[in-house]
Amino acid sequence: MGILGISDFSDNSIVIIGKKQSGALLVGMVGVLKTTFKYGVSALVLCLLAACSTNGKISLPANTPRTLGAFSDSSRDHARLVAAFGGEYNYPPAKRMLENIVQRLVRASDRPDRSYKVTILNSPIANAFALPSGHLYVTRGLLSVANNSSEIAAVLSHEMAHVTLNHAEARTELQARSSLVQRVNTEVLSDPAAGRMVKTRSKVSLASFSRSQEIEADEVGIKTLAAAGFDPYGAAGFLANLSRSVNSTAKSKTSPDMLATHPSTADRIRRALTEAKKFSSPRAQGTDRSTYLSAINGIAFGDDPSDGIVRGRRFVHARFGVTFDAPEGFSLENTSRAVLGASSNGTYKLLFDAVESRSGQSLEDVLRNTWNETIETDSITNITINGLPAATASSRSAEWNFRLAAVQIGDTVFRLIIAAPTNTGDIDRVFNQSLGTLRQINSDEARRISPLHIKIVTARAGDTPESLASMMIVTDRPLERFAALNGISTSTALQAGAEYKIIAD
Repeated sequence: MGILGISDFSDNSIVIIGKKQSGALLVGMVGVLKTTFKYGVSALVLCLLAACSTNGKISLPANTPRTLGAFSDSSRDHARLVAAFGGEYNYPPAKRMLENIVQRLVRASDRPDRSYKVTILNSPIANAFALPSGHLYVTRGLLSVANNSSEIAAVLSHEMAHVTLNHAEARTELQARSSLVQRVNTEVLSDPAAGRMVKTRSKVSLASFSRSQEIEADEVGIKTLAAAGFDPYGAAGFLANLSRSVNSTAKSKTSPDMLATHPSTADRIRRALTEAKKFSSPRAQGTDRSTYLSAINGIAFGDDPSDGIVRGRRFVHARFGVTFDAPEGFSLENTSRAVLGASSNGTYKLLFDAVESRSGQSLEDVLRNTWNETIETDSITNITINGLPAATASSRSAEWNFRLAAVQIGDTVFRLIIAAPTNTGDIDRVFNQSLGTLRQINSDEARRISPLHIKIVTARAGDTPESLASMMIVTDRPLERFAALNGISTSTALQAGAEYKIIAD
C-alpha cells in the first residue's frame, strides 16, 4: 500500500499515483483518479468480494516485459518514472552484472553504436521496460525470477529490440491518429456514436499492433542473445519462470484479456523455443547460473517496509506508522491500492487503505464521503482504538454486509472494512477482532522492520524441495513458491552441491 502504480489507459494518458509524506493521495502526470471508494461498492470492493488478486503493485500486463512509449524521453520523466516504481534500488553486484550483459548484447546487436543505461527499480513486481533514449529498467522483483545470466540477458535483449525497432514511436503515432479520428467524429461531426466506434476499433487495433511488436522484439532479442554467446533458450526459460512465479502467488485465476498488449505466456514460450532452435540445441551454450546467483545473493525480496509489508496475518507500514492484525484464519495481500484479505473459507473479506480527508473533517464525514448513501446513519459511532480517534459504521447491499472503521493517525485517515454475505451472523466479532489490533507504531519499531531477502544456499545430500522450502520465511504455499523461485517443479530431485534461492530475513 504505497506506490499505486502506472496505468496505461486507452486514451494514451498515463497516471502516476503515489503517497505524499502526509499520506494524502498524490495524482501526477496526466489524468485524474478518483478516490477508490468514492462511489458505493466500487471496482476495488468488487475485486475484494471476488477475492481477486492484483498480483502486485503495478497495473501493467502480467506477461511482462513491455515498453512504456507514452513517456516523453526527458530526464524529468525518467525521474518521475523511477519515483513511481519505488525509486532506484542500489545493489552494486547486480548492477555490474547487468551492465556487463548489456555491453555483450550491444556488441552483438544490429546497432552496436547505440548506448544504454540500466536502472534497477525498487519494486517487488517482476517487470522490465525501456525508453526510446536507451534507458533500460529492471525491477528487483524480476531479478528474483530469473535463474541464470542467459535468462536476464533475454529480458534485456528484448527491451533493447523495442528501442532499436522504434516501437514506442510507432505505437504513439498510431494512438495519436486514432485519437484524432475519434475527436473529429465526436466534436467536429457531432457524432458521438461514431467516435465511440472508432475508439473501440482503435483499442483492438492497438492491442493487435502491440502484440505484433512483442513477437518481433522476442525474435530480434533471441537472435542478439545467441550472437552474444548466451543460451538462446533463456527467453523461453525466463517466460516459464515468470508464469510459475505468478501462479505460485496468485490467489485467484482470471482469464486472459483479449485486448492485452502481450501474447499469452504459453504462446510466447512456444514461439521463443521455435526461434531458439534456429541457433542451437537446448542448453548447448550453458547458462552461467552460479555467476548470476552470486550477483543477486542478498537482494531485497517482496514489499519495501516503507510501503507496507505483510508478515503472516500482520500488516505493518513503517512510513505511515500503522499496524494491524487480520482475524484468525485470514491471509493478507498488500496490493497497489489497499491491503486485501480473506478468510480461509472465503466467507469474510477484508480491506485496509488510506483515504483523503479535508482539514477539520470529522471521521464520520470521512466514512460518509468515501462510501455511499447505503451507509446506515444510526450505526455511526465515535470510539477510541488504542488511543486513536476512530469512527465505525455499518452498510449493506443486497448480498453483502459491511463493517467500516475510519481511524486517524496524524494527518492520515485509514479505513478498515470487513465484508460478509448477508446470511453471515458473526461479522461484528470478526470486525472487532481485527479493529482492536490497529495501532500506531513508534519510530523505533519502524526502524526495526526489515525487508526479506534472496539468500543463496547450497543443497546437501538428502535435501529436497520440501526441506529447503521449510527454511523460507513465508507462510503462504512455501513449497510452491520455492519451486517457482528456482524454476523447478515441487517434485524435482535436488542436486547435492547445487545452489538454490530461498526467501530469508
